[in-house]
Amino acid sequence: MPTALITGATAGIGAAFARRLASDGLDAVLVARDAGRLDAAARDLRDRYGVAAETLTADLSTDAGIAAVEDRAREGADLVVNNAGFGNKGVFLDVPVADELTMLKVHCEAVLRITSAALPGMLERGRGAVVNVASVAAFATRGTYGASKAWVVSFSQGAMQDVAARGGGRVRVMALCPGFVRTEFHERAGMDVTSVPSFMWLKDDDVVDQALRDLRRGAVVSVPDVRYKAIVAASRLVPPGLAAKVSARTGRRYD
Repeated sequence: MPTALITGATAGIGAAFARRLASDGLDAVLVARDAGRLDAAARDLRDRYGVAAETLTADLSTDAGIAAVEDRAREGADLVVNNAGFGNKGVFLDVPVADELTMLKVHCEAVLRITSAALPGMLERGRGAVVNVASVAAFATRGTYGASKAWVVSFSQGAMQDVAARGGGRVRVMALCPGFVRTEFHERAGMDVTSVPSFMWLKDDDVVDQALRDLRRGAVVSVPDVRYKAIVAASRLVPPGLAAKVSARTGRRYD
């Protein structure tokens, strides 16, 4: 039975991936920090979809946590979704450097190491995929968060080029860049998102549906929803200074 390994699997986009992939018949390896929530999520997948669901409690801000997921990825996974992530409360100069470094650990180092652990087995089998969850913030000026997500996009593009150069066949690497999605993300970051218009919000299930469609057609970067595709395209035409001012203000108030 094909297996999907998903980090940050107990809420938001990660949980939506777990539900959708389980409904498609994939067994699941769920990764998160909260053992209780992991057990509940795995039990729900088993009961609802009749798939095998194992849990791996791991904190991806630590070397030990990343290493545990690396080891499991090497054992074999047909699809890896690097979804774990968070936002810091406040803009760059108001956030402790230690917290910014933790963000880079989770968003960049963990993604690099888990992707690197998963791909050799996929190449050997001639099939498999890695989806690295980034953000439309990758295309805007959003401090350390946006910079880390821009790294995820660039890394995923480069990794896919390397896979193709090795005759990867049906092995894929894709960066997923959603916009505003109603999850626990903003609450945990203490962000006041009341200024974000209602039409800008996406549903996590819709994001996953679009991501999987893009993955099947071989996209390297997926931007779900025509609204955000237009925003990303327009951002390339707007003078950098103006784009930076608009991006820095949108959804950036903190409680």
